[in-house]
Amino acid sequence: MLTRFFQWLEGLSDPFPDNLPDRPPNTLIAFIVHYARPFWPLLLAASILSAIVALLEVLLFSFVGNLVDWLSNSDQATFFTDHRWRLIGMGVLIIVILPLLKLGYESIHHQGLLGNFAMRTRWQAHRYLLRQSVEFYQNDFAGRVAAKVMQTALGIRDTVLRATEVLLYVGVYFTGAVALFASSDLRLSAPMLLWLVGYLFTLRYFVPRLRDVSREQAEARSAVTGRVVDSYTNITTVKMFAETNYEDRYAREGMDVFLDSVHQQMRLSTRLTITLNMLNALLLFSVAGTGIWLWQISAISTGAIAFTVGLVLRLQGMSQWILWEVAGIFENIGVVLDGITTISRDRAVNDAPDAQPITVSRGEIEYRDIHFNYGKLLGDSQRGVIDNLSLHVAPGEKVGIVGRSGAGKSTIVSLLLRFYDLESGSILIDGKDIASVTQESLRANIGMVTQDTSLLHRSVFENIRYGRADCGMDEVVAAARRAHAYDFILGLEDPKGRRGFEAHVGERGVKLSGGQRQRVAIARVLLKNAPILVLDEATSALDSEVEAAIQESLYSLMSGKTVIAIAHRLSTIAAMDRLIVMDEGQIVEEGTHRELLNENGLYAALWARQSGGFIAHDLVVNQ
Repeated sequence: MLTRFFQWLEGLSDPFPDNLPDRPPNTLIAFIVHYARPFWPLLLAASILSAIVALLEVLLFSFVGNLVDWLSNSDQATFFTDHRWRLIGMGVLIIVILPLLKLGYESIHHQGLLGNFAMRTRWQAHRYLLRQSVEFYQNDFAGRVAAKVMQTALGIRDTVLRATEVLLYVGVYFTGAVALFASSDLRLSAPMLLWLVGYLFTLRYFVPRLRDVSREQAEARSAVTGRVVDSYTNITTVKMFAETNYEDRYAREGMDVFLDSVHQQMRLSTRLTITLNMLNALLLFSVAGTGIWLWQISAISTGAIAFTVGLVLRLQGMSQWILWEVAGIFENIGVVLDGITTISRDRAVNDAPDAQPITVSRGEIEYRDIHFNYGKLLGDSQRGVIDNLSLHVAPGEKVGIVGRSGAGKSTIVSLLLRFYDLESGSILIDGKDIASVTQESLRANIGMVTQDTSLLHRSVFENIRYGRADCGMDEVVAAARRAHAYDFILGLEDPKGRRGFEAHVGERGVKLSGGQRQRVAIARVLLKNAPILVLDEATSALDSEVEAAIQESLYSLMSGKTVIAIAHRLSTIAAMDRLIVMDEGQIVEEGTHRELLNENGLYAALWARQSGGFIAHDLVVNQ
């Protein structure tokens, strides 16, 4: 019965809604309301129950005072007869009503809110950030972004729960206490009101300072997480260059800043506790003294002293909890404000409002007078990374792009995939401007193998079928065979004993060699079988023997497709239908391999100066 009630509460809100989230507001209240909106019915129910419980608990102290008076003035023989129904009523309240109310409150709080609220917030924030531009992630630590998603979700939840339930409970409790004091004698409420003034001044002084320190601490915590994750992610580089001591110092710098904010918070906390203890001591002394004086002048009864002193002792115990709850609200506000700067950020690349999926039937590609410089301003004599470039690739044509490092080769591919938006000009596929179609459908029609292949920390099977989630093991195995990856995959085993296609490859595929990662990536693109194929140094990580075998698979894959291939090793693309030579963001030469050699221009110079099949080092310009 109780389990069904819990399950019903847990199912009232969907922690994983299907609808894609919009950008959340960038102001504090609107940001919190945005994520809290689905939970308002539960929050309201929990708040009402909290208020009722607070009021009844205050009335219990009034009953204690009345009980003292009844015991003082009643005949022992007739006590139960005289007060039977009051005692029974209070017994029912204590044994039945209050536990049921608290059960309802705790069930809503724990089953309905605590788990689902934070999880839904993380889900929505993650889905929004997952669709951020490539540039967004290039400018931040992945670990730092992940830490902010986790921290901000908890910060929003705790801020809302404390503000809507705890403060309401406290407000009702305190108001009820003052009213009971005043009902006995108005003068009894004076110490309470003075204490409240001191309490509010204490809040006003300490809480904003705790909020600011908490915001600094949240930023410092995220920075430390980012630094540590950065070291772990690049552990091979750290080991290769023997720089563990440098990484120690790098992490220590971030931790020092974090620890400094912790020390500031602890100093404020100690001062806050000392101030609160002094206020509480003065409250107890003043209420007890006032009560005794009023009893001496027969203004109140013995029972009134009993319930006022008991209620003050209860408030003393609550006051520190209240203060920390309020401080916690502002600390969480600091965390949320820090999270807003990352989560509530406009996307640099968005689908047009009327964007439709693209269906690529021919694979024609056209660059029309495009200009791009990563948003950086240029001087009068400077050129952009891509400077007014035009290029037409016919359906089914195989085009190789060559040039020195920094010439803009990889950039025009990134622009084709719409990782960035053009600053001017347009790119068309089958006559459609790629800015007018959905990004998902655009990239679904382009298969790409890059030089720096990054695999997901999942099984080989999942990595190969990543571009076609509906395919089965037979198709995955066939793709692996065509990519000459089948044999080494069968020999894989991870630390958990998973073998072959079920073995996990480690973060970014770190458990595989460069050539093995490249062959898995090629198998993935073979299986995707997109009409447009982009090869960016696709065989650079392979040895000559494996490359020769892979080339057969690549030629088979290129059949019937439009291909753009980038290479420093010119021999790998010399047989393309046409070669494009780029320099300083522009096309300076184009033609077949033989035609370009006959022109005796830049391409001929690059070919003549090749060393081991690569462009000579003296011609490479750092990007």
